[in-house]
Amino acid sequence: MFELLFPFFLIVLFFLVLAIIWRNKARKYISSGTVASAYDAWTKDKLLERLWGEHIHLGFYPTGKKNIDFRKAKVQFVHELVKWSGLDKLPQGSRILDLGCGIGGSSRILAEYYGFNVTGITISPAQVKRARELTPSGLNCSFQVMDALDLKFEDGSFDAVWSVEAGAHMNDKTKFADEMLRILRPGGYLALADWNSRDLRAYPPSFFEKLVLKQLLEQWVHPNFISIHEFGNILGTNKNSAGRVISENWNIYTNPSWYDSIIEGIRRPMTILSLGPLALIKSIREIPTILLMNWAFSRGLMEFGVYKCRG
Repeated sequence: MFELLFPFFLIVLFFLVLAIIWRNKARKYISSGTVASAYDAWTKDKLLERLWGEHIHLGFYPTGKKNIDFRKAKVQFVHELVKWSGLDKLPQGSRILDLGCGIGGSSRILAEYYGFNVTGITISPAQVKRARELTPSGLNCSFQVMDALDLKFEDGSFDAVWSVEAGAHMNDKTKFADEMLRILRPGGYLALADWNSRDLRAYPPSFFEKLVLKQLLEQWVHPNFISIHEFGNILGTNKNSAGRVISENWNIYTNPSWYDSIIEGIRRPMTILSLGPLALIKSIREIPTILLMNWAFSRGLMEFGVYKCRG
């Protein structure tokens, strides 16, 4: 009986997914409020947290080593960026701003393993609430709702600014850089990682690539993408940037994350099913965008930029 009903079940599920996608066919960037709403929803349904743990960002996979636990790769990413950017040279007790902190995964590592005093900010009230819930008492982490383009801190307030995969949600990249470097003390460290496009002016996208970029922007509330070179220039020409800006493309280290983010659902099916039927539909809804991200990053249409400089 089950064998007879199974194909019918798949057809019904397929059309349910199509209906959900059509009803919520895009999560376009309109303002910072749409970014907040999207992350509030992702946080409250707990699907990403249950599947990916405390870190929403991509993982770090050393060259040629892809058989690494997805969640461990995310933790490894934090340590690799700390080492590459020079944050490990800062003494314990240094003041760090985690800009776009999510539910606090990186903030807790920076506080626990490196002894930093970390302030995490995000545009999402739900993320702040969850970050506070997940943070043990006694750990030097605090979280608050704040717009990264309007930081409520005095000039030179922090010894380092840390930001991972937040800049793609900023509609004004220059203002984003201005605010980060403004609140960084002279000689302080900037460590940043983000999703970038290739240089689309030097290498214009094909018709198909334009369609892909449109989907990547509209599905995950991104206003625009710029190249690693473009954002590096924005940082380098800022009046508060005293040091040389160094940037790299970490595609080779981070790309396995895309397939792993899907496979994680196969490895832990009960994680999804325990959240109810709607969670299954929501998880399936994200798969096309994840596959497009994988294609774009694998083909060089998108690049994973990392940046470091001194204030």
